[in-house]
Amino acid sequence: MADVEAPEELVDRLVRRVEPIETALNHAWWDSYTASSVQADARRESLELQWRDAHADPDDFAAIRAALATSGLAPDVRRQLVILHDRFVPQQVAPELREKLVGLETEVDSTFTNSRGEIDGRPVDDNEIAKILRASDDGDERRRAWEASKQVGARVGDRVRELARLRNEAARALGYRDHYALALSTGDLDETRLLATLEEVETVTTAPFRAWKERLDGRLATRFGIGVGELRPWHYDDPFFQELPVSGRVDLDDLFAGADLEDLTRRTYRGIGLDVDAVLERSDLHPRAGKSQHAFCIDVDRAGDVRVLANIAGNERWAETMLHEFGHAVYDVSQDRSRPWLLRGPTHALTTEAVAMLFGRLARDPGWLAEIAAVDPARLAEIGAELRAAKAASLLVSVRWMLVMITFERGLYADPEADLDTRWWDLVERFQLVTRPDGRRAPDWAAKIHLASAPVYYQNYLYGEMVASQLDATLEAEAAGVVGHPAAGQFLVARVFRPGASLRWDELVAAATGAPLSASHLERDITV
Repeated sequence: MADVEAPEELVDRLVRRVEPIETALNHAWWDSYTASSVQADARRESLELQWRDAHADPDDFAAIRAALATSGLAPDVRRQLVILHDRFVPQQVAPELREKLVGLETEVDSTFTNSRGEIDGRPVDDNEIAKILRASDDGDERRRAWEASKQVGARVGDRVRELARLRNEAARALGYRDHYALALSTGDLDETRLLATLEEVETVTTAPFRAWKERLDGRLATRFGIGVGELRPWHYDDPFFQELPVSGRVDLDDLFAGADLEDLTRRTYRGIGLDVDAVLERSDLHPRAGKSQHAFCIDVDRAGDVRVLANIAGNERWAETMLHEFGHAVYDVSQDRSRPWLLRGPTHALTTEAVAMLFGRLARDPGWLAEIAAVDPARLAEIGAELRAAKAASLLVSVRWMLVMITFERGLYADPEADLDTRWWDLVERFQLVTRPDGRRAPDWAAKIHLASAPVYYQNYLYGEMVASQLDATLEAEAAGVVGHPAAGQFLVARVFRPGASLRWDELVAAATGAPLSASHLERDITV
């Protein structure tokens, strides 16, 4: 009879196999997003397949399941086995199906990276589209810019729908209802709890959002010289209305027009005792052709090589984005490197999103504007009440947008053959109170990259906002706030960052804040 591998030995063997592949894959991801090319995409696709194959062996999967049934496991060993189990489950499908998925995902990602919208035959990047939607009073120019932002949806829509079919095929082969159910199950999330959270968040945000939106629409109608009933998606500053329009907030763009956003980011984190200099040096922060127009942070090797991709411009949006992405970065660089490799990292995507959102909110915080951005005190005194209202409104806008994405994506996997174009606008009208363009038939939903490249991820943003509000309240009570308070940095490092993935996300939140996660703090923060 063959010797049975001890659980600790099983974990060590599997990590030795996966670690070098994952590090190489992260390098390839970085290269394909910062300098897209046929060669970069091919390398990433090859390594993605190797990574999935490394988690596909059915005998190893059976060994993981058997080890989890062992009594008396050390907590760190059990936690690593749980993580390995959830990594292995989605890969227990035919190699041909894995290969199809990786090839199509890489192809769609490359299309997003290399696509630029066109206005009157002229290519425009996302920053230029955002500038038009923020500043132009010309309704026709705004409409053309908005339509340019959606052109990538028409290029990838059929392929995103095919990705949903293939992901469902894989999930059903594993005994799951669809890919949505599989992703939640292997992501430490309970679907029943998520649905209850969506209902609760919709309930607490509907009345304040409707009241705020009525005021916003009145101002927009006056600005554009039209009736409120004539407002359409391009009259809002963001192509998806996921960010607060200038007409609904204090316009701070002039404060950041000539600002050094890298230095503001550096000083923000230095003020709480966290050093981001090394991350800044490794990052790629400025726009150019052949580079993804989005923003993200990546921990390449779980050993300190953390990088941020951004496309910064001198405005409030990019000031917020830099604070957000470097919130991810400080979480990663503050990990306890003595922990096992699998436990070196955020316990869940929603906890790192929470930290990023906590810091991103500072771009509208009076204390941050005074201490870090050096805004004139007289101006701050003048706009203080408006800033507080804008901060709450920004959260409202963001949360209502998340309800669109989460609900739409669940429906996408429930029925990829449905009339998704119509369903998208049904949800936009329901949750965002934005009227669909007259007679428009286009896959506008597919212009959102997350549906292709980060499937079943958006609930992490919603939970992240809830955790951010709960953390913020805890930091106010225990560290007197965030900006310029080293105690805040010490709290985050000790109670959020350094535990890594040794605890489940809900256990970590309860341990760090002293209470289970609830929507009560979020409800407080959306009070306009």
